Amino acid sequence: MATVLELQTMRAALVAARSTGNLRTVFNSGGTRREVEYKSDTEMAAAIAAIDREIATASGTKPRRFLPQFTDGF
Repeated sequence: MATVLELQTMRAALVAARSTGNLRTVFNSGGTRREVEYKSDTEMAAAIAAIDREIATASGTKPRRFLPQFTDGF
């Protein structure tokens, strides 16, 4: 399993690639170079969410959710 720092680096690379519209990104981890090409933006977003969950697990925190509750009939 990757360290939190490696996961954060991978996440930063994914976010940077996604923000430019590029579906291909390169990860350098432990002396290994990996190049990954995603099929769609949705697949890339899912990869970022998966890394976020791994970071939360590795750092011992839970992902937070905000669930609004309305009493005025919304």
